[in-house]
Amino acid sequence: MSVVGFLIPVSLALGGLGLWGFIWSLRRNQYDDPKGDAERVLSSEWDDKPRPR
Repeated sequence: MSVVGFLIPVSLALGGLGLWGFIWSLRRNQYDDPKGDAERVLSSEWDDKPRPR
C-alpha cells in the first residue's frame, strides 16, 4: 500500500510535466502549419535549383 502512496504523486507530476510541455509547444506556435511543412519536405520543387530570393 505504501507503493501506491509513492506512485500517485509521481504519476501526477509526470502528467503535469506532459501538460506543461503541451502548453509550452502551443505558445511557441509549433502547430501553426503542420500540413505545409509536410508538403515542403516531400516536394521536389526546389531540389534541382536553389530557391530564388
